[in-house]
Amino acid sequence: MENLLKRLRVDVNENIFLKDPFSSDLGKEIINISLILIADLGIENFTFKKLSVRIGCTESAVYRYFENKHKLLLFLTLWYWGFLENNLVLATVNITDPKQKLKIALEIMVKGPLFKYNDFIDPMSLKKLLTFEATKAFMTKEIDHEYQFGFFNQFDKLIIRIAEIIHEINPDYPYPKALVSTVMESSLIQAYYSEHLPNLTEITGDTMKVAFFSDLVYKAIKV
Repeated sequence: MENLLKRLRVDVNENIFLKDPFSSDLGKEIINISLILIADLGIENFTFKKLSVRIGCTESAVYRYFENKHKLLLFLTLWYWGFLENNLVLATVNITDPKQKLKIALEIMVKGPLFKYNDFIDPMSLKKLLTFEATKAFMTKEIDHEYQFGFFNQFDKLIIRIAEIIHEINPDYPYPKALVSTVMESSLIQAYYSEHLPNLTEITGDTMKVAFFSDLVYKAIKV
């Protein structure tokens, strides 16, 4: 399974990019160097000009792949959630017990992918980037238009898949999607708080995060 996910490429909505970045060496560089630069500079200070200088290409060449940096950040964000969904599918393929599947799902949501290597993008660098930038990808004025055109399918599919596991455990629990989306976003926020605003949280690492969110989820669905 590790080798399968290593070669796996997440299919992000084609309306997010102008040209498939994985169709050329330059496109691959745009993805991987932007991952480093956005993590270093933050999306506010990141520009295609800075990216082009770092790569050694023209700024116009970058614009052939993405309309703007928002679309690039969306691509990276949705790629991550899509990769997590594939992790969950492969990690639970032979498991029938929904409680065991939920345990694995919580580990993946909170700690990141179980299978940590990929030929296209480094998933763990992507997780670190999302700790700082994920909410900036979808909390924008364009969200309704983007959602209408299916930009967030990867996000939706992961939430629905885990919500269905919760429904298997407790079909009477009324808020499975709200619970899952809360854990997905809050796990990144808690990581941010732990590193930068430590007085806002008791959590200091992934083990404590998993314990906290497991307690939250199991009590909510009364397991």
